[in-house]
Amino acid sequence: MEERLKGKLEAPTLNYEEYFSQKALGMKASEIRELLKLVESSEIISLAGGLPNPETFPKDIITELAKKAVQEHGDAALQYGTTKGYTPLRLEIAEMLRKRYDIPISKVDIMITSGSQQGLDLVGRVFIDPGDMIVVEAPTYLAAIQSFKYYEPQFIQIPLDDEGMRVDLLEEKLRELKAQGKKIKFVYTIPTFQNPGGVTMSIERRKRLLELASEYDFLIIEDGPYNELRYRGEDVPPIKALDTEGRVLYLGTFSKILAPGFRVAWVAGEPHFIRKLEIAKQSVDLCTNVISQVIAMEYMKGGYLDEQIPKIRAFYKPKLEIMLRALEEYMPEGVKWTKPEGGMFVWVTLPEGIDTKAMFEKAVSRGVAYVPGEAFFADRSVKNTMRLNFTYVDDEKIVEGIKRLAEVIKEELKA
Repeated sequence: MEERLKGKLEAPTLNYEEYFSQKALGMKASEIRELLKLVESSEIISLAGGLPNPETFPKDIITELAKKAVQEHGDAALQYGTTKGYTPLRLEIAEMLRKRYDIPISKVDIMITSGSQQGLDLVGRVFIDPGDMIVVEAPTYLAAIQSFKYYEPQFIQIPLDDEGMRVDLLEEKLRELKAQGKKIKFVYTIPTFQNPGGVTMSIERRKRLLELASEYDFLIIEDGPYNELRYRGEDVPPIKALDTEGRVLYLGTFSKILAPGFRVAWVAGEPHFIRKLEIAKQSVDLCTNVISQVIAMEYMKGGYLDEQIPKIRAFYKPKLEIMLRALEEYMPEGVKWTKPEGGMFVWVTLPEGIDTKAMFEKAVSRGVAYVPGEAFFADRSVKNTMRLNFTYVDDEKIVEGIKRLAEVIKEELKA
């Protein structure tokens, strides 16, 4: 036995890279996921992740609803489901979209996905041909860049300001492309409490974006994972609620309003688009976790979602205020940051010349972590920014983390 095992161990080593496809060879690990591996130590205050706080998870309610899902819906909950999703859940989501956002049920169809990340991948699979031009915000959600990049588009970056995407600059770009006989396929945007920027697109810009979509014939992929996490200010309707032509695909999720471990999200849009996404999903995972869908349905049907959202907001609001006060107190002159009205992130911009990726190891050695900003740009051209998360760590650790980070930045400025 030992001789046989020894022979196997001494066999020639494979050249593993030869077996991968060209697409696989080009794959890169998520920088955020890799960074989180480095900061698992309890001694490091991590402002890097994008994790909801476990204290917002309605564990007792989930326990009861899981029991109910098996006892009352077990035959369906434990079986394969339809690719499009558990119909009672789809109906509950449609009613929520109508009541909360004034999105007409008659004009949309809904498909359940295994997290919003799958929704983004399916969008890339269905809409992007190699060389297609797509517009993203600068900065934008890192995982969206990764999902779309696999399908080989050309990225066009449009900067943000305090009112979200600079739609005026988008219009200039569209005009320029039209003169060259070119057009874009879609605009991907997180208009409400943007990740990583924290900013919210104004209602005027949302309307103008829709006008441009009609005039220049492109789609809008609206990602709305943080819409319910508003702590101050007035609600702004989703772009989908203003859509009269069916140009907007709206992505929503239960990750921030129930629990991310369920991996239940949805795409709402024009039925013909949803049908094609459904066909694409059939070859990916057949169906989303059914028992999670049943629990999510009971969570909505029982009115628990409406009760939970105010609790989540009340839990996160003081954390945002604590971080903003700490930034104001400790950060040196020349450092700027966004002042979100909701969401999970604050975006920090350092003076030109400081590379936050190069500074990262020094920060970790001082016991604090963040996400370097260059990862959120499709062309990785901006080096002096970072994303901070305020939802996960304890209140006192937010202050201490900002304090440590400010000291590191001060040293970098002196250097």
